[in-house]
Amino acid sequence: MTATTLRPRRRLPLVLRNRAFGAVWLGQVLTQAAVRMFQVGVSWWLVAYAVDAGRGLASGLFMAVSTLPAVALAPVVARAVSRLAHRSVLRTAAATAGAAVLLLALVAYGSAPPTVAAYAATLVLASCQAFFDPCLTTSVPELVDDEDIEAATGFELSTQSLASLGGALLGALVVDAAGVAGLAAGCAAAYLAAALLVTTVRFRPAVAQEPQDGAESGVGTARGLREVLAGLPAIRKILVCFTAANLFTTAVFVVIPLYTKSELGDGGSTVALLEAGLGTGTLLGSITGARVPGRPTRLGACLLAVMAAAFTVAYLVAGRLVLAGCLVVAGWCVGVIGVRFVALFQRLVPPADKPGFFAVMQAVLGASFPAASLLFGLLGDHLPARTLCLIQAAGLVPAAIALALLRGPSADDRERGQAGVNRQPHPSDPSPEFVATGGER
Repeated sequence: MTATTLRPRRRLPLVLRNRAFGAVWLGQVLTQAAVRMFQVGVSWWLVAYAVDAGRGLASGLFMAVSTLPAVALAPVVARAVSRLAHRSVLRTAAATAGAAVLLLALVAYGSAPPTVAAYAATLVLASCQAFFDPCLTTSVPELVDDEDIEAATGFELSTQSLASLGGALLGALVVDAAGVAGLAAGCAAAYLAAALLVTTVRFRPAVAQEPQDGAESGVGTARGLREVLAGLPAIRKILVCFTAANLFTTAVFVVIPLYTKSELGDGGSTVALLEAGLGTGTLLGSITGARVPGRPTRLGACLLAVMAAAFTVAYLVAGRLVLAGCLVVAGWCVGVIGVRFVALFQRLVPPADKPGFFAVMQAVLGASFPAASLLFGLLGDHLPARTLCLIQAAGLVPAAIALALLRGPSADDRERGQAGVNRQPHPSDPSPEFVATGGER
């Protein structure tokens, strides 16, 4: 036996050793970066250039339109992801979004576009993204081996962090330099490149598992959206807590441009710095989330409390570096929460229910975003932006308390997930105790 065989080989990162997943992951980076860049850029364009009176309402309404499709289209998305080839769904969503934003670039060429054109474009982009994101999440088992699911989840969630970081750095800066036309052209290029990447990938066919002897005949078949959550009581309560928290956390996307314009009196470079701080924190949280100890519910409650403290500091001390630091902390909390809870859901939710569940998860968590955008947009026209930070902090406290009082997933939840898998345990599978504690041994 040679020294080479004795020495364990160091494995390459998942996106390098699995080229199919790497291509789809890069496509997700491009699409989410494009939609985030568009949201940040147009939101800043409305506040700084297009609207004189009612900037908060205009920005809040834009963000509400940007997030409404994820909620309204949830049943349609679930059916499409369940019945259609996943590669076709991903490719069509990216190509449609690219065509729509390319049309906006042509409309905006040479002059400022009407605001209604920007609202219409973001509605199309958000609708396409509402199909793309849950479809990619559901497609993970078709792209990676079972032992790589958690690593793939981490890469997938880090995409949102990379998108926020890239979109933050470019969105407002591109609008200041090239207007809405340049912004739309860049987004179109990203979407069309993503569609091309997905086209080059072959997905593994989904393996239909035969029910074991004595198993109920209904196990392993897709259920309605209500049944999905009704059968997962602990997960349903967790989603409700985070939906309430999102009413205050997601408002940060409305608060940032208002804070920059009214409190700091700065331009697009400051918006880029603040958005980059939030994106950097989320990226760090996605990378380190699996290493943070603690049961999911208790850890989630602690992280919501830390976010509340960060928003309180932003209220007490006005300054772009202080606010950027607070956003790094808040973003890190969001990243850790995402990795820990989505990985837990991937293990507990039966495979047949995953298309419906992840569509429901996106809809439930996103349901508060339009309301938060409109509410904080209206408040921003009457209250200082620093006061909005304090309202965010106060709103997170009840959600943290409610999450801390919840018990983790029960034995019934674990048995239901195992029954849906209908296969012999894999050596890499976590034990029930490991799943119940979200990784705490």
